[in-house]
Amino acid sequence: MASLAAFLGASTAEAFMLTLLHNNDGESSLINAGAGLENFGGVARFSSQVQALRQEAATRNSSSLLISSGDNFLAGAQFNASLALPQGQRFYDSIALDLIGYDAITIGNHEFDFGPDVLARFIADFENPVPFLSANLSFNGEPQLQVLVEQGRIARSTIVERDGERIGIVGATTPQLPFISSPRNVEINPDVAGSVQAEVDALAAQGINKIILSTHLQSIQEELDLVAQIRGVDIVIAGGGEEVLGSPTDNLIPGDEAEIFGSYPLLSATDATGKPIPVVTTPGNYRYVGRLVVEFDGAGDIVDIDSDRSGLVRIAGEGLPDAIAPDPMVQTRVVTPVETFVEDLVTNVIAQTEVPLDGRRDSVRTQEANLGNLLADSILFQGQQLAAEFGVPQPLIALQNGGGIRNDSIIGPGDLTEFDTFSVAAFSNFVSIIPDLDPQILKAVLENAYSAVEIRGGRFGQVAGLRIGIDLNETAQQTDVDGNIITPGSRVREVILDDGTVLIRNGQVLPDAPTVSVATIDFLARGGDQYFAPGTSFTSLGVTYQQALSNYIQQALGGVIQAEQYPFNTVTRISFDGSAPIGLGGDVEPIPEPGTAAGLLALGAIVATVRKRKRAA
Repeated sequence: MASLAAFLGASTAEAFMLTLLHNNDGESSLINAGAGLENFGGVARFSSQVQALRQEAATRNSSSLLISSGDNFLAGAQFNASLALPQGQRFYDSIALDLIGYDAITIGNHEFDFGPDVLARFIADFENPVPFLSANLSFNGEPQLQVLVEQGRIARSTIVERDGERIGIVGATTPQLPFISSPRNVEINPDVAGSVQAEVDALAAQGINKIILSTHLQSIQEELDLVAQIRGVDIVIAGGGEEVLGSPTDNLIPGDEAEIFGSYPLLSATDATGKPIPVVTTPGNYRYVGRLVVEFDGAGDIVDIDSDRSGLVRIAGEGLPDAIAPDPMVQTRVVTPVETFVEDLVTNVIAQTEVPLDGRRDSVRTQEANLGNLLADSILFQGQQLAAEFGVPQPLIALQNGGGIRNDSIIGPGDLTEFDTFSVAAFSNFVSIIPDLDPQILKAVLENAYSAVEIRGGRFGQVAGLRIGIDLNETAQQTDVDGNIITPGSRVREVILDDGTVLIRNGQVLPDAPTVSVATIDFLARGGDQYFAPGTSFTSLGVTYQQALSNYIQQALGGVIQAEQYPFNTVTRISFDGSAPIGLGGDVEPIPEPGTAAGLLALGAIVATVRKRKRAA
């Protein structure tokens, strides 16, 4: 074991060995790690790897724990296989995690994407109850979740016993939860440090001297910042950011060596007393099991970290030197039925596309993308089709946040399948209409939509029915944790409706600008991504944005997505030179490749300030 005793400054008396296994952001990637990585990941192989690492730890007289740091399921075709099951049948994700056997699971933001009732069902589906943890969430306003609190299946912390030693585990969830998911009446304490410290102190009062903090704060930098505010924690597991920890010589999945954030574990963070705290995380999609092997002394201090055995253990498939065979039980009960469901979607061709459709994360969150245009058009189409039936005004424009476009890929020319529509529009978002929106409020909404371009914020607005001129050198709108505007933005310089009506010029709403009815998704209408104020009046049309996308392509476009209408990498709706683009009726300009230096500079962003992240929230 590579000794860190001098670094940690503790005694080696009464040693207790612990192998901490962990992962985060599994996000319903049950079959494999995704396109191009089919021979990696997969929850059945992940299960086998966990069992192997547990057995190895036991042979070395080391106790083991397995902890998830959140985002355990995610909207999309694979989770839809569970949603399509009759009431009373267990979710496939729940079955998988139950069979793997976690000791604690942190509640992430995606757990609330379908609302608290689906989360309650997900937790209740575990036949071997495991505590779901968050110290800064309160569930009094959600009866189904509160019942689980009373049963001990949701808690602020838990205590696990191994070989006569008690280990405390505390969870915490991002304070951004109300703006990036749908927690409804779940209360979120934004003081994460205070919530965590109170729980750590409560555990310490019970004599617990080994405490692990498992958080889902969206970026490991958030956890590193949190460490400095707390005391009494020995290890931190981060979730939500999916950073790669290790070195280029580690056995990583191809491509991950270029994404390395730092060493495994990170040892740069010190707590409020100056004590160094190891911080770990894994990339998501069941691609790795994180393994941290530590030795505690009798006082509960870490005295050694086995650097030879600690690190990311990749989940590899057949033909690779480190291949692991799938767990037959998980394969039979989970992966095989999900594969069958997805294959049915893949083989159902609904349209043809003449043009590549750009849904890459860097595209839809930083600039106009033709797939974003297509989805926004479909929401506007569906809103206009159903407005009269619901007794609301016809919408003139549509707004779709880039974070709601989930395929993170370019769909090539050729067949477009039902699977593609689920991959693009993965959430249970319903097309909704906000009637007669005041143009001053619309200005604030658009300022919000373009306030986080530099950090690839999911709130970036893909639009229909209007053209916008943005200047990123102007002030970005800023809001507090409650969504109140504390700094009005001035980035939105010009807005013109498709019928030629000018709403905003030179950053000012014109005196005669009319009210505008808006088609959007209910996530945004309810205040998601801080678009609209809580309590904003809207009407849900009962059609998901996935169904709207499918309807629009088949009905309005006749099953053909034409290059002329949806040109690839071309400015037609959103310009960053301060003037609204001319649109398809005039000259168009190319968009620089997203994520490149040229692309970032074209957005007015400073490359050095943009922290690249491989995947979201």
